[in-house]
Amino acid sequence: MGDVVKFHKPAVRQSKSSDGFGKTLLAAVVIAFGGGCAGYYLLGDIPLAKAAATITKPLTAYGVCSGSVRYHCVVDGDTMWIDGQKVRIADIDTPEVSEPRCASELALGNKATTRLVELVNAGPFEMKAWPGRDEDKYGRKLRVLVRDGRSLGDILVSEGLSRTWTGRRQPWC
Repeated sequence: MGDVVKFHKPAVRQSKSSDGFGKTLLAAVVIAFGGGCAGYYLLGDIPLAKAAATITKPLTAYGVCSGSVRYHCVVDGDTMWIDGQKVRIADIDTPEVSEPRCASELALGNKATTRLVELVNAGPFEMKAWPGRDEDKYGRKLRVLVRDGRSLGDILVSEGLSRTWTGRRQPWC
């Protein structure tokens, strides 16, 4: 696992005034530029392709992807957009939400998606390249998300929201 990218949440500065103007302004910026998908970097971008070294970047919260703007958001429990590039979390497989085969797959897929949003927003994480393959057959970058030495995918597996990737999809219904 060679390439590593570290992501950090921005430090929140508390205003000495109690009028809430700063919070209102920040909300307006996110709404105006978010396009329905929270998750844009506020302090500059470093392309995913330049992830050869550890990179620290402040970011706003990831949200679930919606609409046509997909720059920093979560598609489902094992797929995200980071820096405008689609990333497949390589060490897990989660239930489908876009074309589920049954109601229980959709329900579990929605839980996995929600939990992945929580995990990536919980603090800094690294992206590590998947050994032997940079992309899958759909052109998605294959990466493992790691925080404090533990795969975020492993957390989803331990919570029953995902399976460890075995090299092929298996049915959820």
